[in-house]
Amino acid sequence: MVRYGVLVTLIAVVLAGCSSKPKSRYSVEHDYGPKSPVDVSHVKDAVPRVEPKSRGGNKSPYRVLGKTYHIMPSSLGYKERGGASWYGKKFHGHLTSNGERYDMYAMSAAHKSLPLPTFVKVTNLANGRQVIVRVNDRGPFHPGRIIDLSYAAASKLGMLAQGTAQVEVEAIDPARWQSSQQVLAAEPPTPAPTLGRFVQAGAFSNEANARALAARLEQQLALPGKVVSTQAAQGLLYRVYVGPLKSDPLIEQTLKRLATLGVTGARLVDLPQ
Repeated sequence: MVRYGVLVTLIAVVLAGCSSKPKSRYSVEHDYGPKSPVDVSHVKDAVPRVEPKSRGGNKSPYRVLGKTYHIMPSSLGYKERGGASWYGKKFHGHLTSNGERYDMYAMSAAHKSLPLPTFVKVTNLANGRQVIVRVNDRGPFHPGRIIDLSYAAASKLGMLAQGTAQVEVEAIDPARWQSSQQVLAAEPPTPAPTLGRFVQAGAFSNEANARALAARLEQQLALPGKVVSTQAAQGLLYRVYVGPLKSDPLIEQTLKRLATLGVTGARLVDLPQ
């Protein structure tokens, strides 16, 4: 009888073990975001850089939920449109497919077949917003979706509320991207077009006084006088300019002549068009 009781107990234990679900490595079953929206405006896009393929996450082929997936040999030229989703706190702090820690507040993403890591530009087709993310995980394994974005990336794309969005995903060639950024950094800014170099001889709140000085200086200096109105905190100001002055000797001569005429505070300016 004792052996029979032990046998019944063992059978019950085995059946209970067979009927229980495998334990998940995640502490919750369903994914969710922060209790209140988090400002991620300070989070910058991922910066493309040349990296070797990760040791983890690049095995090809691989199977998930009974389906086989193949990793692309290269991301060059990849561009695709489809659905995007995002993942949050359920996975926050857990290992990604390439062995890194998932940070929902960083600019990262998951993709089923791009090599890890890959940098991609993601465009929300509904509002035109764009982000650059680094793909370091696998997924989403859901029909119709091509990329799973971090909370921060989804927030910047304006798709948190809907949960999903139609996007365009385009792979970035890091070497070419870095070269283009170096060229942009090396190019000096284009100077704003100007009318030339002038001497500002005065500024008046009364237009008649400004025009009187301009006329007097034209006669005394034998140079064109110009009155330009500008908006200031106290209202309209009428500035008197002399010029354009096309040489350094002429500039110096004009400044000295203005001083002898009692015009104080004259200064050299580039007058914008």
